[in-house]
Parts: sequence; C-alpha cells; structure tokens
Amino acid sequence: MTDILWTELDDGVLRLTLNRPDKRNALNLALIDALHQAIERADLDAQVRVVTIEGAGKDFCAGADLHELLASAGQPPEANARDAMRLGDLFLAMRGLPKPVVAIVQGRALAGGCGLATACDLVLAHANAQFGYPEVQRGFVPAMVMALLRRTVGEKRAFDLVTTGRVVSADEAASLGLISRVSSADGFAVDVAAIVRGLASASPTALALTKQQFYALDGMQLAEGIRLGADVNALARSTPDFAAIITSFLKR
Repeated sequence: MTDILWTELDDGVLRLTLNRPDKRNALNLALIDALHQAIERADLDAQVRVVTIEGAGKDFCAGADLHELLASAGQPPEANARDAMRLGDLFLAMRGLPKPVVAIVQGRALAGGCGLATACDLVLAHANAQFGYPEVQRGFVPAMVMALLRRTVGEKRAFDLVTTGRVVSADEAASLGLISRVSSADGFAVDVAAIVRGLASASPTALALTKQQFYALDGMQLAEGIRLGADVNALARSTPDFAAIITSFLKR
C-alpha cells in the first residue's frame, strides 16, 4: 500500500483506491506510477482474479493534476510526450491485463479520470456519478482518451463530448454507451459486490481468453474475426477449466 494508492487483496479481488481526495484524486505522475505497479502485480499474482479501481472521498478522479500539468509547460516536447505516454501505457496495460478491470465510480470522473474509467473493462456507476471530457474548456486537448472514447461511443457522440466539454449524468452516460451499469444510491454497494464477486468466481482462463479476443477484434473484418473466434474456441476446449466445469454441470 502506498499513501496515494490504497491496495487490498481479498478473495481474489485486488481493490485499488485512488487516495488524493483533497485533489479530487487527480492523476499525477506518482499516482500513475503506483497504478502501473498495481497492474503489474495483478498480472503476476495468480491470486488476483479481478481488479477494481475507485476513488477515496466524493469523486472518482478529476483528471490530470493541473499544477503538475502547468509546470510541464516549459518542458521540451519530447519530455512532455514521455510523461503523457505514462498514462497511455497505463491504459494499454489495463487493456492487456488478462483479468477484468472494473471502475467503481461515485461522484465525478472527468478528463483523464473519465479516460481511466473508460480504459476499464466494466464501469459501474452510482446514480450520482458524472462523466465528461472538459479539457477544451481549459485550453487543453483530450488527446489520448479519444482513442478509447471513439471505440466506446462512436464518432458523433465522441465528437460532441470532446468539443463541448459537457458533463453528463450517469443515466446519460449509460445511454451513450460510455459506462456499463448504473445503480441507485441504496443498491449501489450490493450491486457492485455481486458483480465483482461473480467475476472473481468465474473461470480465469475463460475470462482471459474472452477479454483477449474481445479487444483483438478492434478493426478486424468480420471473416477475420470469425476465424479468430474459431481458434479461441478450439483453445478454450483444451483448458482444464472447460473440462472440469462442463463435467460438473452434466452431473447436476
């Protein structure tokens, strides 16, 4: 556990909590590095079956740390590109992790914080959650997150969000396809626990193969995707989990 990122492993779930509530959990380089280390741990530790990311305090994450961002204005472009790519590499590591990554969002998820949620495989939102990419209102560009956003909500909706910078409610975010599910205030904790518990109890190999194929389909033609599916189907049939689970099911 670090001061800026709380980590807890319980019953297969590695729970990561962004811990800068006084800064609305803004992403600075130290927090991004801590997240990198946590995702690497999740990849190497067989006890980890699911990763969750949430924020301490009222908000999930307000985006980049503006003080750190302003201080970078005088750096050479090459240095700024390296710093920016640390967040980009984190998004790629999360997508490449063969285990589900779940964002648990209460309060605001804005700019890079909304990108962090979008990079997760599932986004579970409290009814009070808000999502948006207000970078243009700050003279900045939602540059890396657009690669995720276009895939998630489509061209027209993505362009609307990144050029107007408008903030949307959890319900609208769900209607746009930006998030996975919305739960009421009363049912949020119970709903989240049930979903995460279900993922943690599922076959790790089946989840890994499903996630890997799901993102590999990006940009593929239909025929190519079907052929990939056939290969994954054949591989899944050869795993110990498949034989054990089907055998158990047939014995019911």
